[in-house]
Amino acid sequence: MTLEELLASNGALPSIPKIIALLLNELDQTEPDLRKITQLINTDPVLASRLLRLANSAQFQFSSKISSASEALALMGLDQVRSLTTAAAVVGAFTAIPGIDMHQFWRYSLNVAKLARILGGMIRQNQSAAFTAGLIHAIGELVMHLGLSKELAKLGQQVPPLGMKRASAERKLLGYCYADVGAGFARNWQFPQPIVDALEHQCQPFENDVYEPMAGILHVAAWRARAKEANYDEQDLIDHFPDVVALTLGIDIDMALQQEPIDWTSKAEVAVLI
Repeated sequence: MTLEELLASNGALPSIPKIIALLLNELDQTEPDLRKITQLINTDPVLASRLLRLANSAQFQFSSKISSASEALALMGLDQVRSLTTAAAVVGAFTAIPGIDMHQFWRYSLNVAKLARILGGMIRQNQSAAFTAGLIHAIGELVMHLGLSKELAKLGQQVPPLGMKRASAERKLLGYCYADVGAGFARNWQFPQPIVDALEHQCQPFENDVYEPMAGILHVAAWRARAKEANYDEQDLIDHFPDVVALTLGIDIDMALQQEPIDWTSKAEVAVLI
């Protein structure tokens, strides 16, 4: 199956929920109606709950916990609420996926999101966008497992879904990888263009004269989180550090390895999210 065929497959690529489409339409207005936005979010209690959990887990360092959609709008602003609401809908769109341990997947994804937010702050990128991009950066893997279950089941016997060499293995087998699919998904769901670009270029962020700082952030954050999944020790981390990408961003190995989340995502955090 080609990339175009996969992205056109209703069975693999969930359609954008009606509530999200309505929200995005209102958020794109010249003067968005905050009351209407709050009402739309509250129309879907599960979505509203996930939004609040994401807002609080994103470690925005507010003095108190965000407890309502209206409070999130007041404290975070329209752009951040847009990104996190859409990300919350993404989490709800994928439940049981053949060949994927969903608890492991979202634990890993939250780790990437936390790391991306920290790295984004270090190089003066939008931290909210970095967190959201980190959370959904591997969503293409889920789409591929839905549309290409047999092919990826065989591939999984050689390279696990969260393995370091997964992208290159997928490209060798299919001609594209989860980054290409994830970008297509994000484009279909009307994510902001910087997030779409970051997902598309995350595996090779600075090739062909492309300079996408957010893609570089995802590259480094995903490397560190996958290294944790692979149980890398200190020497492994030093030996496999993506120095070209990191140094292009202005991040050295000490910065990358010391600036980690205060604590890695727990099973309890994942259970609350999904």
